[in-house]
Amino acid sequence: MYKNYDVIIIGSGVIGSSVARELSKYKLKTAVLEKMPDVCCGTSARNSGVLHAGFNNKPGSKMARFCVEGNAGFDKLAAELDIPFRRTGKLIVGFTPEDREKLEQLKEQGEKNGVPGLKIVDKAFIKSKLPYVEGEFAMWSGSTAILSPFEYTIALAENACMNGVDFFFGHEVTGISDNDGQYIITAGTEDFRAKYVINCAGLYSDKIARMLGTDEYTIYPCKGEYYIFDKKLGAKLPVPAYPVPNIKTGGLGIHLTPSVEGNVFVGPSNEYIDDTEDYATEKDVLEMLIRDGLKIFPYLTRDMFIRNFTGIRPKLVSKSEGGYHDFVIERREETPRAINLIGIESPGLTSAQPIAREVAGLLGEVCKLVPDPDFNPYRKGIVTFRDKTPEEQAKLIEENPDYGEIICRCETITKAEVLAAINNPLGVHTVTGIKYRCRTMMGRCQGGYCQMRVTDLIQQETGCKPEEVIYNRKGAYIFTGRVR
Repeated sequence: MYKNYDVIIIGSGVIGSSVARELSKYKLKTAVLEKMPDVCCGTSARNSGVLHAGFNNKPGSKMARFCVEGNAGFDKLAAELDIPFRRTGKLIVGFTPEDREKLEQLKEQGEKNGVPGLKIVDKAFIKSKLPYVEGEFAMWSGSTAILSPFEYTIALAENACMNGVDFFFGHEVTGISDNDGQYIITAGTEDFRAKYVINCAGLYSDKIARMLGTDEYTIYPCKGEYYIFDKKLGAKLPVPAYPVPNIKTGGLGIHLTPSVEGNVFVGPSNEYIDDTEDYATEKDVLEMLIRDGLKIFPYLTRDMFIRNFTGIRPKLVSKSEGGYHDFVIERREETPRAINLIGIESPGLTSAQPIAREVAGLLGEVCKLVPDPDFNPYRKGIVTFRDKTPEEQAKLIEENPDYGEIICRCETITKAEVLAAINNPLGVHTVTGIKYRCRTMMGRCQGGYCQMRVTDLIQQETGCKPEEVIYNRKGAYIFTGRVR
């Protein structure tokens, strides 16, 4: 028995979730197939959380155009989805005459792309914005912002779900065939049928493209490792600080970025790997991150370190080629009902909304798109406790006593927030799924106090057994037997 849809989207990272929301504006029966137990489990969750301005990308490229469009439209989108973000601006600092020449080139390139608010500034300007950052001069980018990639992706998916899109988690696509104008997709233990397929599979987009009849693309996974530092360091770094990038390596260098919650990220490294699942961190690489970060920001101390993590970029250029390949977003005449999105690396997070509009345009060339008058662009996030005044907090507790019980002490996350996260519209109940929705386990102790409390609430709310609770993916069980 097939599950029948007009459109199947493969992958629920920020791109797949954005496409899902965009298509939910039309009278289409749409589904998203995702191999992991939640949205935002791969590249979309493991990055710097920066809304880029668009000066790093080649003029005329999709990367440049969509990045500038995505940045400009984000205020409205963030308001609709009720997600936090902050236009901090960004400094790209330099020390040598060669650095200055590269910054002038970046500024010129950004201006060709239509990036507003770029200027070369002196050391006094740097110190006025970031007194603790070193540099002789810099380029200031006024439109750069920071956001939570988790909350953004989740909000896109939740809004799509609210507007009728079905999400199927734990459904890895293992086969696609074209049968008399209908694609038959095998995913998990089920078969789906759809007239149109949109490949948003990220690190696996080349594999899905081959299943759809396009075999000329190869994804080269590129690992980037990060350190996360305590919020106490965040007061010294309210604005992202980057070095002058090395264009050949295809990365932006070891930079320092504040999160919207006040932590500081240092990274990423830039290492081509063979395994798209290699999220291991290496001691030598982490030492390099500290060493390079200290050149710009000499206040990185090991006592402020709370966690490290790895992201993997889906690059379309090999290590020997270096640099960047433009986004591939295409529908071919030989496969007119399939749209492939391949090599969507940075600035994919920033570009997600205009990319989704591009996909809708391509789909509209072969499918009549009828606007759905019932589409609701608004999604309300979880009401937080930690950022309220004492009077507002008292009112929240009066209305819902669960706001009076703290589950996560480091981040001041209440039982009410955890319960709201557990009862999310997508039906996700992994421990990291709750973490990404309400910030439990993201504080100094990294879950030492709250993880078991979150696990207990998952059991209470879902009725599952302790040994059925998983951390972040299939087989990653919290318990394998009784514990004290």
